[in-house]
This record gives sequence, structure tokens and C-alpha cells, in this order.
Amino acid sequence: MQIKMDVKDNDKAYTVHADIPGVKKEKEEKEGEKVLRSERYYGTISRGFSLESDIDDSAAEAKYADGVLELMLPKKATNAAKQLTVH
Repeated sequence: MQIKMDVKDNDKAYTVHADIPGVKKEKEEKEGEKVLRSERYYGTISRGFSLESDIDDSAAEAKYADGVLELMLPKKATNAAKQLTVH
């Protein structure tokens, strides 16, 4: 299974949209059921990539709806160079 993504950037945050159709938030198990045949993929999958700015993990948000995972990844505040005037 391949995860297809769009990554957008603005001054304050990155937004990631990842297509993961058919994935449920929770695993469903039924007692007394026995699997006779299984051809669908089960398990974990991951995808990694690098971003230019550090992320503020404490303010990150994730939503999942209609097979699309949306991540809002705010950038950490940078300490912009401060210009001083010497008298």
C-alpha cells in the first residue's frame, strides 16, 4: 500500500493531506469469528519526509475523515535576528 500525500507550506504551518482510504480509527474484532481467507492488507504502514522548519509538536493537530488524514503542523517560532543600532 502506498500513501499519496500533498504537503502545503505557509508562514505559520505545514498542512499535510494523506490518502489512506478504508482505514478505520479503531480495530474491530468479533469474538467467536474465524478467518477462512484474508487477501486484504492488514498491519502498519508509514511514510517519512523532512521539512525545512522545526514543528511545534505540542500544537500539532490531526483529523481523519472520508479516507483522508489531515495534519496541521505549526512551525516553531524562530528567533529572528535582531538588529541593534550602535551609537
